[in-house]
Amino acid sequence: MKKSICFIIMFLLTFSLCHAQDSFHIEVLQVSKINPFDWAYEGFVEELANNGIVQGQNLIINRHIIDADADAGLWKKVGILLKIKSTASDIIKTKPDLVLTISTPATKYSKDKFISAGIPVVFTGVAVPQAVGCATLTQAGPGFTGASLYMDPVSSFKLTRLALPDLKTIGIIHSDDDNAIAFVEEAKEKALSLGITVISDEVGKSDSPVQAAQKMIDQGVQAFGIPIDAYYALREYEPTSQLLEIIGKNKIPAICFCHVGFSGAIFYVGAEFKKIGSLSGTQAVRILKEGSAPGDLPVLFQEDLTILVDLNASKNIGIEMPLQLLQIAKTVDSERK
Repeated sequence: MKKSICFIIMFLLTFSLCHAQDSFHIEVLQVSKINPFDWAYEGFVEELANNGIVQGQNLIINRHIIDADADAGLWKKVGILLKIKSTASDIIKTKPDLVLTISTPATKYSKDKFISAGIPVVFTGVAVPQAVGCATLTQAGPGFTGASLYMDPVSSFKLTRLALPDLKTIGIIHSDDDNAIAFVEEAKEKALSLGITVISDEVGKSDSPVQAAQKMIDQGVQAFGIPIDAYYALREYEPTSQLLEIIGKNKIPAICFCHVGFSGAIFYVGAEFKKIGSLSGTQAVRILKEGSAPGDLPVLFQEDLTILVDLNASKNIGIEMPLQLLQIAKTVDSERK
């Protein structure tokens, strides 16, 4: 009888140990509640599941979203920063196996706390790796890695030139979003090599883009670019709709340098949030199942940028999309959501 009881106890202990080794705990820290980040999160979770790490079976995953969608003055920005720090501290107390950070602010202002606590960090939804402390575009650093939405502005402007061969000036309206500012700064510098001048204007997240757009129209801009910027996804894409309405009335095309949930630009080029989330998932799998050190894993990118053309949008403003662009793009209609 004693032998039977000992056997049962040993079996249960062995089962518990094996189960513990096969179970994973991930915490997610996200700043800004917008649906592109939902897509990134979905891609991440799906990739984990594809590799046998399934929520509700052997995965516990908790998502913390810090709302930073409204305009933030100095004190509010300090408040958001403190919220990120305090949430990171709360996450550390739960002792997760890994933390996924979604967005540039979430990564930039929390990763050092996690790394110091010995928790691996994987980021997603970041457009410029160096903006979150990566050593280079492709190498993060000790304790963290991730997948980036980065796109060289030269590539996007070369494609823009296919659709608009006479383009000399392009206007970009953006908020204080880290990704947007980084893109605009790099775009201004690199577009000049192609003979294109970028005119930009920063607006508050609660502001309409109409006044800034009208000012640029009066200056004679020939097109508008929409960067990766949480601003455009706010309030059910209200800023986007307002911008497209005023430039549409003036028969000025829009080019979207990202993939988000609206229609009306003549074409879209960039990495897809869900694919980037999936790439971040592959990083997490290597860390959790293979024991890879995050710092040894290079930052991942979507190798072939997704290019979409909206033939209805181009037709509405009298632009015929060139065959050279149509051959490398997929088409969407103006009802895409």
